[in-house]
Amino acid sequence: MKRPAVAEEVSFERDIKPLFREQDVRVMRYAFDLSSYADVRPRAELIYEHIEDGTTPCDVLWPEEDLALLRAWIDGGKQP
Repeated sequence: MKRPAVAEEVSFERDIKPLFREQDVRVMRYAFDLSSYADVRPRAELIYEHIEDGTTPCDVLWPEEDLALLRAWIDGGKQP
């Protein structure tokens, strides 16, 4: 996956949405839609915390670079 350059803005559609696997989206659909910017944006910090502590997803740890990308998106204003 192409990672944004340092000066490039991180976007949900291009950079974050692809990090969530189909099974992640399916499992969480009861609560919210991980493939939806409108659903993820207000829950971004909580999602980050669960991914960082390894409780979500429960079957695999996210690579540090993916976690850093999610953090950059949050800190950068959560662009669509």
